Amino acid sequence: MIANIVKASRPVSWINTAFPFAAGYLMATREVDAILIIGTLFFLIPYNLLMYGVNDVFDYESDLANPRKGGIEGDVIRDRAQARRVHRAILWSSALTVVPFVVWLLLQGSVAAGATLLLVVFAVIAYSAPGLRFKERPFLDSFTSAVHFAGPLVYALVIADVPLGDRAVWPIWVAFLAWGMASHAFGAVQDVKADREGGIGSIATVLGARTTVLLAVGWYLLAGIVLATLPWPGNLAAFLVLPYAMSVARFRRITDETCEDANRGWRTFLWLNQPVGFLVTMLLIAVWRGWL
Repeated sequence: MIANIVKASRPVSWINTAFPFAAGYLMATREVDAILIIGTLFFLIPYNLLMYGVNDVFDYESDLANPRKGGIEGDVIRDRAQARRVHRAILWSSALTVVPFVVWLLLQGSVAAGATLLLVVFAVIAYSAPGLRFKERPFLDSFTSAVHFAGPLVYALVIADVPLGDRAVWPIWVAFLAWGMASHAFGAVQDVKADREGGIGSIATVLGARTTVLLAVGWYLLAGIVLATLPWPGNLAAFLVLPYAMSVARFRRITDETCEDANRGWRTFLWLNQPVGFLVTMLLIAVWRGWL
């Protein structure tokens, strides 16, 4: 049961939400305190369990019919009786781990910080939960998914009392949103046929595979252009978008019938996060130390 719960939280993706919060808060405050430690722990595990676990529970039927599910991209329990037990455990574990962290964090910051945190958590739940299902609302699906990853960074800045409109700040979170929308849109391409057969709407089912790929490339490039407006040396981050844009551009001739070929690009995306994350870290350290 514990192994199934951990798998549901997608350990390979934990860093994708914890790092933006930790880096944003540390760069803003220049100190290690309780908010940094507890906030990082929250966005490392409970947040991901809530995000991916809730998705696994309410996407179970469609995941059963999706050939790419069952490994690094999401575990699927074929035995329905066992799945029901695990799903109950996932929902209970999500509540029991998320609520204490959220309550504590709400007591630490301003009203604006609290509202930001609640909006981010709401976006996580609304993406998959019945009655909301933002994941089935084209364009809103990509925006909500981007908020899942850019939200921890924005929350870190707000709780650290950093103005979001500052010239050295707004390009970072705006580019992160565009980056996240591009990644989600491209990820939806591989499921065009499966989603249509299951009656599930997405940005890719509406636009089609090829148009969605081109839009994803455009959003990646937009993120790079926005990052290029940062003061030196922050504008060097613009180059880090290029590997993603180039990888996705390989599928510019994809069709709805060959949409599943995009899974190769999606797996490339998952591993690109590691070296690019390393380079982002090195850039942050260089800025912190004044080496550039």
